[in-house]
Amino acid sequence: MKIDGEVTTGLGKAAYFLSQDFYTKEFKKNLGFIPYPGTLNVVVSEEYLDEINKIKNECENLIKPDTDFGAVKFIEAKLNDEINGAIVFPAKTTHEENYLEFISENKLRDELNLKDGDTVSLEF
Repeated sequence: MKIDGEVTTGLGKAAYFLSQDFYTKEFKKNLGFIPYPGTLNVVVSEEYLDEINKIKNECENLIKPDTDFGAVKFIEAKLNDEINGAIVFPAKTTHEENYLEFISENKLRDELNLKDGDTVSLEF
């Protein structure tokens, strides 16, 4: 599936969670990289929600810490046909369903000179 979406500012909470050892170790083991402590938030059209929810519900990639932190599902993805990473689906989130959170090993806003309102593509 390949969809376009609009970059938006998140809540700033992902940096804390993505810097926790149990998440970084699991992402390194499963994806081959330690994610930059933050996500690139992409708002997609609601027309894709049924398909995205199906992918999320069928996803078996799961990080489930033994603490009060929430579980995270993830699927490998590619941003703008060039950046390998993953879309994460945290069990505990305050985002609307049409917010996708993309992780990679780099700070993508700087690397790709992205700002709120820019259009990006995600393939997963």
